[in-house]
Amino acid sequence: MSSSPAASEVSPIADAAPLSLCARSPHVPADRLVAEMVPPPRFDSVRFATYIPDPNQPSQTEAVRVLEGFAGGLGGAHAVAGGKRGFLGFGRARAPKAPAGPRGVYLDGGYGVGKTHLLASLWHATPAEPALKAFGTFVELTNLVGALGFQQTVQTLSGHRLLCIDEFELDDPGDTVLVSTLLGRLVNAGVALAATSNTLPGKLGEGRFAAADFLREIQGLSAHFRTQRIDGEDYRHRGLPEAPAPYSEEQVTKAAYATPGASLDTFPQLLDHLAKVHPSRYGALTDGLSAVCLTDVQPVPDQSTALRLVVLADRLYDREVPVLASGLPFDKLFSEEMLNGGYRKKYFRAISRLTALARDAKGLVDAG
Repeated sequence: MSSSPAASEVSPIADAAPLSLCARSPHVPADRLVAEMVPPPRFDSVRFATYIPDPNQPSQTEAVRVLEGFAGGLGGAHAVAGGKRGFLGFGRARAPKAPAGPRGVYLDGGYGVGKTHLLASLWHATPAEPALKAFGTFVELTNLVGALGFQQTVQTLSGHRLLCIDEFELDDPGDTVLVSTLLGRLVNAGVALAATSNTLPGKLGEGRFAAADFLREIQGLSAHFRTQRIDGEDYRHRGLPEAPAPYSEEQVTKAAYATPGASLDTFPQLLDHLAKVHPSRYGALTDGLSAVCLTDVQPVPDQSTALRLVVLADRLYDREVPVLASGLPFDKLFSEEMLNGGYRKKYFRAISRLTALARDAKGLVDAG
């Protein structure tokens, strides 16, 4: 890997120059996209027993009870007994009988109340081989459809016992139709569903887009889920200090050189590079990184760039990669117009997650 532009004029203070995200253009085969549909490393060890409900929020305790019961109900044979395909899985499946009642649970709540912890705990608790369970974000699911095609995605996921979808945010009518249709097909194939979101299914899209068409799709989707509300305060803000102020460019560069496996890039050049890499590859973009160091953080210039940054923030948070930065603080990344618009939930999530990763990066400067 080449050194980053931010480091090009800095005298080396370590044996090797930092890595550069801008020098990476990973290729991710479609089969890797499927194989990696498991809880992210941050949630490898979470279980229902490690979720600590807030005693002031009874809905959190109730959510654990509901999900434990849901997992226990998935221990039998696949719901579609007659849905086997021919040799090597090809050929027409026998027509399954759609299961009665909701085939999913929908966790609704604000940021940082532990929804992903609970969703990953459900995945771990479901008594099925990992190959029969899938876990991914809404964006990763749409990316999978883009990589495999709709029919192949249906065939690939139809044999699963459980599909968990994190951050189920329908910000685009096209995605609404796509995912609603996909989930309908999977429910008919006997796949159980679980999802998290910050908005109730019946309220998604309110005040946005073409209301009649949008709400008609949402109503059909809502019928697949039992909704479980989870109230509470963002745990990332409970008793934690304020987000650290940005460091100087010299501090960030010095830390990048002193940290094996760290990357160093200027923020504007990174944003330009993200436009050249498909979001489904952002996880691979961060493979092997111990830290991400960014200089000259500036406001994000437009919504397309902002949404790409949201996906990168999610992948870094999933992998617990600390982010050290100079320039503006992360709560100044998005304009007031963006924070008041239709994608505001994504932007607030990105701010929350990048702030948490910035706290994690403090030790890099202290060590340097």
